[in-house]
Amino acid sequence: MKSDDLQALPAKLKGDFRSAEPTLAALDKHLVLRTYLDGYKFSPIDEKLWVAISENRAVVSFVRRGTLFNLKRWFVFVEDLHPEIQDATKARLASEKAKVAAASKAGGSYNLSLKDADKGVVTRFLPEPSGYLHIGHAKAALLSDYFARAYNGTLKLRLDDTNPSKEKEEFQDSIIEDLRLMGIKPDTLSYTSDYFDYLYDMALRLIKEGHAYADDTDQETMRKERMDGIASKNRERSVEETLRIFGEMKKASPEGVKNCIRAKISYDDPNKTMRDPVIYRVNIEATHHRTGDQWKMYPTYDFACPVIDSHEGITHAMRSTEYTDRNAQYQWFLDTLKLRQVHMFDFARMNFIRTFLSKRKLAKLVDAGRVWGWDDPRMPTVRGVRRRGMTIPALRDFILKQGPSRTVTTMEWGAFWAGNKKEIDPVAPRHTVITAKDAVKVTVTGADVPAEPTSVEKPLHPKNKDVGTKKVVFASEIILDQADLKLMKVGEEITLMSWGNAFVRSIEGSADTTITSATFELNLAGDVKKTEKKVTWLASKGQTPVKGEAWDFDYLLTKNTLGEEDNLEDYLTPVTATEEDVLGGENMKDLKKDDIIQLERRGFYRVDKGLGDWKEGEAGDKGPRIVMFLIPSGKSN
Repeated sequence: MKSDDLQALPAKLKGDFRSAEPTLAALDKHLVLRTYLDGYKFSPIDEKLWVAISENRAVVSFVRRGTLFNLKRWFVFVEDLHPEIQDATKARLASEKAKVAAASKAGGSYNLSLKDADKGVVTRFLPEPSGYLHIGHAKAALLSDYFARAYNGTLKLRLDDTNPSKEKEEFQDSIIEDLRLMGIKPDTLSYTSDYFDYLYDMALRLIKEGHAYADDTDQETMRKERMDGIASKNRERSVEETLRIFGEMKKASPEGVKNCIRAKISYDDPNKTMRDPVIYRVNIEATHHRTGDQWKMYPTYDFACPVIDSHEGITHAMRSTEYTDRNAQYQWFLDTLKLRQVHMFDFARMNFIRTFLSKRKLAKLVDAGRVWGWDDPRMPTVRGVRRRGMTIPALRDFILKQGPSRTVTTMEWGAFWAGNKKEIDPVAPRHTVITAKDAVKVTVTGADVPAEPTSVEKPLHPKNKDVGTKKVVFASEIILDQADLKLMKVGEEITLMSWGNAFVRSIEGSADTTITSATFELNLAGDVKKTEKKVTWLASKGQTPVKGEAWDFDYLLTKNTLGEEDNLEDYLTPVTATEEDVLGGENMKDLKKDDIIQLERRGFYRVDKGLGDWKEGEAGDKGPRIVMFLIPSGKSN
């Protein structure tokens, strides 16, 4: 393998063992006649690959077993000769784990005061309608709302619709609706497009005062020049020429399309956001969802944000620390145009392991069909986590607990879902399901077994009578899960939950293959506290079991945190949704969309579709069924 090939290998060892196995085999072959991976001495690629192997539990276990002799020889040799690698890796992993745990448990502090708050506080939430709100946006919205209310001020919602290629009315409407669901009620609603005429006038001012110029440099060259601190060949264009070209841009003429307008700030400032940012560009590929074809050129966020913040009377603009470098640029526009000043306040965005909050990347998943849509329960959107089973009170509580701290951390998902469990546990009705393909018929005998199926009212919640009751059917024929029966022995006493104890009198079939049937003898006098096995069951006589689907979901990513150099496709978890057909009692037939329940011995679930939620022809060959999504408990999710 060449050096470039070796450099690409660490990324291939981050997934599961199956995906890493071909890479391990190639490495073993490469090391047949080599001591080190590249050359005759220890090099950075040896370190990177050793670390990549050691951090993947399945891979390192396989390597140490020695199935691939040459790979094990190299791995142990590096470990013995360079123990500092092992120590550094352990220390780094421990440090990362500690930071994640601390960030997950810590609550934020609001012990701060806004500058000039005595003169009035007007905050704003400024999302772009290019996707659905994710939980990072939710933090920005809730913090802006919190400070507006804390100071008896005003919260303004402004939709930053300056890029018609990405924006849709669907996204605009969903943002407004999601804010409403989170209990955020902006005092005013506006759109950046409301101010296109004003922004045009401000751009004319910048040009006429010598603070902006037209540039037809191609995008790739412009990006490179900005990175290297090289002035554009058009930087000294005259005011007259730039005004003329700006007019061509407004008409979207062939010449205008080739140009953009750049603020004349600096071409070599250490802060790269100050290197002559683009403030206007032509877009003839899309029609604006609000202004139609009235405009052919549009202001950028960097220009529109400070100008309209000042114009709308915003006193305190809050945004995440990813924009901190742009604060100097924001201030430059206010100072240069002599606009009313706005106080900036930065807060840390929320980061979670094995996920990402980039709308561009999330849109890729949606467009590629890797998820069901923006409201997919695997998506970190407000609608996604709600569809997974997150309640609004728990979502608000979790985000507000993070506070306005500027410290950027990556959190576990556990704390996020643990707070939700506290909300749903006291009120979620309890139900029972059995795996459909593994259901085993069990005959129940004994004097206390009803001759005919009998229904009895039982509490829906063992500790909350206000949740109501359900009808539980008792009968001489019941069904159990195959997995439960395989753990039982003839003669053993077990507990049938919500009924009582029973002796296992016979088991037909093999625990190593398949159990086909069984016979229990009911023993209601038995002590449920003394049995080891307590199992769920359903009567198969006296009721028609309800069909259902129990879904569970995995993380989107195989890696805790994506680096800038990481390719998203390399770290997407191959299978992130699994489904199991189940049978439930008739007492589940009235469940409907958005109900949250607990399936005994399984966990909490949100109902995505009840039996009555299917449209005609929508249910397919399986027919109407209850579709349920497992809600993470917070323990290991």
